[in-house]
Amino acid sequence: MPKKVVKVMIEGGKATPGPPLGPALGGLGLNMGLVVKEINDKTKEYAGMKVPVEIEIDLESKEFEVRVGTPPTSMLILRELGAEKGSSDPGSKRIGDLKMDQVVKIARTKLENANTSDLKKMVKQVLGTALSMGVTVEGKDPREIQREIDSGAWDEVIGG
Repeated sequence: MPKKVVKVMIEGGKATPGPPLGPALGGLGLNMGLVVKEINDKTKEYAGMKVPVEIEIDLESKEFEVRVGTPPTSMLILRELGAEKGSSDPGSKRIGDLKMDQVVKIARTKLENANTSDLKKMVKQVLGTALSMGVTVEGKDPREIQREIDSGAWDEVIGG
């Protein structure tokens, strides 16, 4: 059975039959209303964020499966902070401060689609993104928190 996979970035809960979906799926004979509804149902928790979406279509039966990835780490950080964008000068200009439990929450969200199952490694990746965005964690430079993680200081918060 021939299958086609269409990959698009959609704003959570706001898919429409227009671009980028319409042109990507046009001519495949799908019920666009059903596709849009399923995407919006599966992405509504990511409202205001761009989310990677894959639609796998069986070209004979016209059946489709919608798979939703997780938004980029930077988007999840901005949502936690209630900020619009990262710092234009992350070295000196800070845009916010995350609590460690927020960092762990973001890491758990990303872990589903990550190339590691190690939560501690994922937390350190989130800290790296926070650093590049001008975000402090627990009032500290994220690199300092990474060192503290290496020494076991956050094991209780991170868990397994």
